[in-house]
Parts: sequence; structure tokens; C-alpha cells
Amino acid sequence: MWEWLIPVLIVVAIIVIIGIYLWATYNSLVQLNVRVDEAWSDITVQLKRRADLLPNLIESVKGYAAHEKAVFENVTQARAETLGASSPADAGVAEGHMQQALRSIFAVAEAYPQLQASQNFLQLQSSITDTEDKIQASRRFYNGGVREMNTKVKTFPNNMFAKRLGFGEREFFDVVDAAAISEPPRVQF
Repeated sequence: MWEWLIPVLIVVAIIVIIGIYLWATYNSLVQLNVRVDEAWSDITVQLKRRADLLPNLIESVKGYAAHEKAVFENVTQARAETLGASSPADAGVAEGHMQQALRSIFAVAEAYPQLQASQNFLQLQSSITDTEDKIQASRRFYNGGVREMNTKVKTFPNNMFAKRLGFGEREFFDVVDAAAISEPPRVQF
């Protein structure tokens, strides 16, 4: 009479185990997704901070090197590109252009000892250095979160249902032109 109960209990136990696994996996995917979104937000905050510092830097250098119009235009264009970046791929392209523009403006500044002695310029230089460090740290945190998320989404058995639950691979924040950042902008004079 009770012989049918054992197979039913085994099936129910398997269903409960699968349900608990799906619940735990879904929650961990949500947590990773939120962590990656938070990290991307941190990157955009730091990119915006740097973009906000650039007009002041340009004005400081412009007073000493007004004839370097192309350098200032490149920095302004790179700033606009950075502010307009809406994805990690766009931000990677913009970051390469920004690094080239910063390198050129600091190269121009090296030719003007009076500028290097300016307290305003030195403060801006220090702020940009600090912001560059924060951008690097934010990128590492973001890419670490993306690595975790992508690993979780791609591994078996998660790969069988992660996309159905609305989770997919995320984009790493890579700079498209690696040569542009192979040497950071020199801000020490």
C-alpha cells in the first residue's frame, strides 16, 4: 500500500533540490548583475569627474600656449566622446582618444616652465592624476565583476537557463587602442 510513496518522495525531493538550485543561482546572477551595474556607474562617475576637470586644465594651459589650438580641440573632442559613451565598447574607444589627448596637452605644458610653477595648474594636475587612478581602480572592479558574471552565465548547468532568465554575457571595458594607453599621460614635471 505504501510502495508508491517512496518513488513520489524521491521525485518531490529531486524537484525541491532543482528548485533550490534554480532559486540560489538566480539570486546569485541578480547579485552579480547589480554589482556589474554598480561598477559601471562608478566608472561613469570617474569619467565625468575627469571630463569636468578638463575645461579648467585647458584654460590653464591656454593662457601660456594659446597657439596650440589643435591640442585643445583634440582634448575637447575626446571629452565630448567620453561623455557621450553609453557602453563599455564606446567608453573603450573614447578612453584611447582621451589618453592621447591628455598626453599631448601635458607635452605642451612641459614646454612652459611658468605653467609648471602655477599653483592652479599643479592642483589640476594632481586632481587628474587622482582621477586617473580612480578610473583604473573602477575599471579593474568592473572587469572583475564582468568576469564573474560571464563565468557564471557560461558554466554548466547555468548556461542552460541563464539566458531564459534574462541574464547574458556582459562587455568588458577594454581600451580599443592599447597603444594609446601603453604609456600613461605624464603629469609629473
